[in-house]
Parts: sequence; C-alpha cells; structure tokens
Amino acid sequence: MADAHRHVVTINRAPVLTLWAAVVAERLGFAWDEALTLGRAVAGLNAYAKGVSIGVFQPAPKDVKEKRRKMASGQKMHVDLLHRAVPVAATQDGIRALVKDRAIDPESVERYLEKAFGETLDAARAAMTTLARSLPPAKLAGRAYHLYEEFRPEVPAGAAGWGAKGRLDLDRLRGLAAKTE
Repeated sequence: MADAHRHVVTINRAPVLTLWAAVVAERLGFAWDEALTLGRAVAGLNAYAKGVSIGVFQPAPKDVKEKRRKMASGQKMHVDLLHRAVPVAATQDGIRALVKDRAIDPESVERYLEKAFGETLDAARAAMTTLARSLPPAKLAGRAYHLYEEFRPEVPAGAAGWGAKGRLDLDRLRGLAAKTE
C-alpha cells in the first residue's frame, strides 16, 4: 500500500531486501534475471540468520554436514552479495542462485515482488536503481548492506518484528542517492 503524497510503501522487509539485492547485483554486472535469483537468495539467507538468532529456526547437524560435504566437492560457486555468500550454479539460462541445491526461478521472484510492492514496484525499483548508480560498482559492493540499513522499513526488534510491515520511504532512498553523488 502506498501513500501517493510521500511516496511511502507499507511493506515487509523481505521483499525490500530482495529487490535491493537484485538491483545491486544488476549494477555489479549480472543480468536482471540472474540478479532476481541472487536477491531472493540474499533475503532468504538473511531471514534464516534472523530466525536462528530469535529461535525461529534451529540449524540441523545433518544439514550442516551435507553442506560441508558438497562444498568440499567443489560443485558450487558462491557470489558475495550484501555480505552473504550466495550459492550459485551456471545453467543454460545463466547464473542462478540456489536454495537447497535447486535453482531459483526468476519469474517466481518477479511475481513475488509484484505481489509485495503492487503498483509501487516500478517506483521502488527506480529509486533503488538511482541509489545503486550513485556509487561506482566497487564501492557499492562494499556499502550495499549498510545502505539497506539506512532505508529499510523499521519494524520492532526481535521476534515481534518477524513478518511485520514497516514504511519504506522512496523519497528517503532518493535522498540517499543525492548524498552519495
């Protein structure tokens, strides 16, 4: 839901992080369909880490052992994006981020973002793209997560904020871009 006067979107943090990480990945040289999968994976990894920290998810020793075995075999590559090591694989359609060894479908990410942002998706993507382009790619790569912390919707700390919606101010995003130029 958007406030037309202030360009504010009431939204959960996960789709905001997904879109921002995708925009950053695109600025760093990935094709948009590749970037969408990377964005979704970053948001998923962030959600998992947050869930573990507040007791929602518990890492399973069997999963850790399996991941370690696969990493040792060298079957996966990783892309560092917003301080997350995203597992990826080369497919016939390009690079795809992986979740549980399965390639993320960029069309499903696009549908997810369309549902979450509604009519404000294009405006949010444009504001994020302006911010991403305000920095050279090398600086953006190092500062992208910090920038996200500057504009992400505010939600209550801890378990109370899990799944809560906050306000994403697109004018604030544009203001951050002006500050970095």
